[in-house]
Amino acid sequence: MKNIGANCPAVLILGVLVLCCLSHVRSDASDHRYKEGDPVPLYANKVGPFHNPSETYRYFDLPFCSPDHVKEKKEALGEVLNGDRLVSAPYKLNFREEKDSSVVCKKKLSKDEVVFFRKAVEKDYYFQMYYDDLPIWGFIGKVDKEGKADPGEYKYYLYKHIQFDVLYNKDRVIEVSARMDPHSLVDLTEDKEVDAEFMYTVKWKETDTPFEKRMEKYSMSSSLPHHLEIHWFSIINSCVTVLLLTGFLATILMRVLKNDFIKYGQDEEAVDDQEETGWKYIHGDVFRFPKFKSLFAAALGSGTQLFTLTVFIFMLALVGVFYPYNRGALFTALVVIYALTSGIAGYVATSFYCQLERTNWVRNLLLTGCLFCGPLFLTFCFLNTVAIAYSATAALPFGTIVVIVLIWTLVTSPLLVLGGIAGKNSKAEFQAPCRTTKYPREIPPLPWYRSAIPQMAMAGFLPFSAIYIELYYIFASVWGHRIYTIYSILFIVFIILLIVTAFITVALTYFQLAAEDHEWWWRSFLCGGSTGIFIYAYCLYYYYARSDMSGFMQTSFFFGYMACICYGFFLMLGTVGFRASLLFVRHIYRSIKCE
Repeated sequence: MKNIGANCPAVLILGVLVLCCLSHVRSDASDHRYKEGDPVPLYANKVGPFHNPSETYRYFDLPFCSPDHVKEKKEALGEVLNGDRLVSAPYKLNFREEKDSSVVCKKKLSKDEVVFFRKAVEKDYYFQMYYDDLPIWGFIGKVDKEGKADPGEYKYYLYKHIQFDVLYNKDRVIEVSARMDPHSLVDLTEDKEVDAEFMYTVKWKETDTPFEKRMEKYSMSSSLPHHLEIHWFSIINSCVTVLLLTGFLATILMRVLKNDFIKYGQDEEAVDDQEETGWKYIHGDVFRFPKFKSLFAAALGSGTQLFTLTVFIFMLALVGVFYPYNRGALFTALVVIYALTSGIAGYVATSFYCQLERTNWVRNLLLTGCLFCGPLFLTFCFLNTVAIAYSATAALPFGTIVVIVLIWTLVTSPLLVLGGIAGKNSKAEFQAPCRTTKYPREIPPLPWYRSAIPQMAMAGFLPFSAIYIELYYIFASVWGHRIYTIYSILFIVFIILLIVTAFITVALTYFQLAAEDHEWWWRSFLCGGSTGIFIYAYCLYYYYARSDMSGFMQTSFFFGYMACICYGFFLMLGTVGFRASLLFVRHIYRSIKCE
């Protein structure tokens, strides 16, 4: 990561900027003090099938009682990207003002509205609201299947009475929950008009919980003893894997390399008597530049940028920016940091490209800018079209798309170009301890298990096995309704992933060179990044075996965006694998006399 170090002051400034940009997110959390009878903001957010987290709709897309003037709340970029669409709710929950079965409205549901509600109840629709920035959930109805084997006999009911239970401490709201009255139902089983009287009850209760700890309720749900036990089991399992792997490989490599150094350190006469085999005898080819130099440099630049992005996201997570239900903070951070780190991609890609081949660095810079953003943009266009067709809140408004395009045009692209210019002017030379011969040596025939695909399978499996258990919790949080807050454990797992990836790639590179195969550049990148392919394979398992997601929209969102995330992992870990291999190869060839 030498090139990152050259940009260290810029990275530090970037960190300060990001922390400043996002520090206001936490302070935006409601810190209002109320007097008795004061209105407290209550917003209805969205509704959708419980098992399809990406498929959400506006609250009033269902024919609920709506206020005369529906007021939309202004939302930040991250909230819009998260699919939040907050509007004023029909319920009035004034501070410390209790209500008993207050009528919201009386409504005659038409036949079409009954069918609409019944389909929503059948798909387990839930609603989400925010009261003083605290989340509230509830199901809109229930299906009565008791004693009925035939689905045609099921009864469908809509809840028409909500009870809000609010806890307060002096002049602040601490906790809120919603309970649906199981005895106050509207029968939706038949296709006919029905009368519905929507009501709500509000109960207030005092608590000693301080305002500063009101979000701990949501954090604790992921910190329960049995969850922590499994998490720590995952960490111990991964650490044991790492120790055994590194110990085993280090022992082999050290003994083999020691013998190699002794053998290759002998005088020339003794060496002449030996048959030329092993990694020393390809010293004239091992630093021969790879094919597709521009693509290789662009992949390194993009991978380094994504690595930097990941490190900054972990920094923000560990200082507490991504506390539960800080709406849109993660998406805001991803967009802002990705835009600001594009200069790193430009610098690394152009600097490395100029070391390999000092021609047409502008084309290389364009390739770097499009290598990750291109597939992401095409995926977004397709999925946004699907969301528009479904009228889902995942469809971004035109204004938000314009903002993202402006960020890419006015921030990402200029920083990419500036980084590229800085990389071109760095005039760094490629450090090769051996002189490269004019003509490449012929690579001897190798067994099938030494080809690229078996080596990638071997290289990807070990890092994946180290993170496998933690992946479930991440998926359950991103593609479900669990809350993930134990970022310290996740950071340890990430460090383990980097160590295992680097070590297994170095080991495979050594065995490749020992077999006199000098085309290790791309191989080390592909082997390092192959964990991303295993993660995508896990997506198939998770979708079909561990989740209840269904429908074209949810399926396309899951596999589309996970493909982009796994591709990002491929670039990032591929960069880590190549950098580790490059350090290793330079070290071993610097340790022997090559003429």
